[in-house]
Amino acid sequence: MIKKLRLKGSYKEIGKGHGSEGKREVLKSLETYETLFYDYSQIRWNEAREMALKHAEAISKYDDDLIKEMEGVAAGAGVDFEDILALNTRSEIALSGKYSQFSDGCTAIGVMPPMSSGVIIGQNWDWKSAQSESLLYVEIEQTGKPNIKMMTEGGIIGKIGCNSAGLGVCLNALLTDKKSNRIPIHLGLRSVLNSFTYSEAILRIDEGLMASAANFLIGSAENQNGIVMNVEVSPAGIDIEESVDGYVVHTNHICSSFIKSHIADKNEYIETDSLVRMNRARQLIRGQAAQNKKAGEASFKQWLSDQYNFPDSINHFINDKLPPHRRMETIFSIIMNLSGKKMLVCVGKPSQGPYVEM
Repeated sequence: MIKKLRLKGSYKEIGKGHGSEGKREVLKSLETYETLFYDYSQIRWNEAREMALKHAEAISKYDDDLIKEMEGVAAGAGVDFEDILALNTRSEIALSGKYSQFSDGCTAIGVMPPMSSGVIIGQNWDWKSAQSESLLYVEIEQTGKPNIKMMTEGGIIGKIGCNSAGLGVCLNALLTDKKSNRIPIHLGLRSVLNSFTYSEAILRIDEGLMASAANFLIGSAENQNGIVMNVEVSPAGIDIEESVDGYVVHTNHICSSFIKSHIADKNEYIETDSLVRMNRARQLIRGQAAQNKKAGEASFKQWLSDQYNFPDSINHFINDKLPPHRRMETIFSIIMNLSGKKMLVCVGKPSQGPYVEM
């Protein structure tokens, strides 16, 4: 069973609750990433903390509430602020620049009318097996910002989730050669969830504000029909792919020509893994559309359980033929019906366990 945290108060209090109630998961995250950074990139934890601190000034100017919340997490868990900052900067440390060695998996899908009756987004989060012990489901009641439901890793204050304003976001990591010292992508995800509208969310992640590259699949049910879109973010800026036929899909390679003109994609498994998952998801969606059936939560369960191209399938299993640093599996699967204000989560592979409404 995943641990559930319900947090409210000032940002320091929200963070302190995260750190104290989720202390075991925070400490597990620190243990996992200390090992990963050194084993795969030869980065010692003290060096990771120093790298993370290079982002602190930009974060403070961007939204000092994020700093306060991370300080609270550190106080609650009994660790240093720099430790929590390093967790929230883990993508910038591990997935971009000269140290980049490994990447999340993840297949994300979003649908809207006419493909479906409402706005639904979801994904499988594929990562290192050890982090299954760090998962937290977090509900945050905020003052002056939407309330949030989020799946995250212990100590990380922004990840995959939705909010009371009808906005939701999924994450696809991208392995690239460049980063900046601006806003880590996990804090960018939190900024999306802190937004009341799609336009506000885009303003919070635009103009090269994000320190590394990623795809944010954003859904919004703020009006009658809603919208889903892929927003590839990067230090060079963003590029948006809006739905043409009522759906969008993303995996783990750069699709934007604009971003590719500035940043190199270092995922060496595009053709055999990421692109296969993307094309398979599109095939499954188009197959349903050809039957004139509206997509719903049951559709997502079927799509996210798919094992075509096993083990490198949408429902991802460990591939023992890959180098150790690239072996990953589906850790959790999430479906967010933004129009119906419903979140369903399956901890583990969706082919092996049930989805539970959170």
